[in-house]
Amino acid sequence: MYWNRFWEGRKLPKSVNAWQFGGSPDAYAQLVIDGIKTATCSGYIFYEMENEPLPAINDYSIILNSTDEPVAIIKVIDVQILPMNEVSKEHAIAEGEGDRSYQYWWNGHEAFFKKELAKIGMEFSEDMLVVCERFELVDVKK
Repeated sequence: MYWNRFWEGRKLPKSVNAWQFGGSPDAYAQLVIDGIKTATCSGYIFYEMENEPLPAINDYSIILNSTDEPVAIIKVIDVQILPMNEVSKEHAIAEGEGDRSYQYWWNGHEAFFKKELAKIGMEFSEDMLVVCERFELVDVKK
């Protein structure tokens, strides 16, 4: 397994998650591999509903492609929980999507959250809490 081979001879971290980016898993994973995408954000409400632990600094994640195959390992270097309308321009740019503008980031995330919240009978709000993560690429599966 990719994870075990990567950690061979090293001290394993306490926990690891494996997940896909929402929206376009393959494209976003490639942006991570290319060093363009160094941040992401997700809706806080989804962590609450699924009783999932929030990401924390020094957490490791295996990034999966759209067929659930591992493609890379990242390490969380910063986490902030804040209203979506307070996410900084710098964070939006670090997400590396589209033309890398704040407006592109806002439009894409608003559409994504509206769709996902509608599935659970909720409405989007500009001040909904989001979990903003900054990360560094640790390894790429060869």
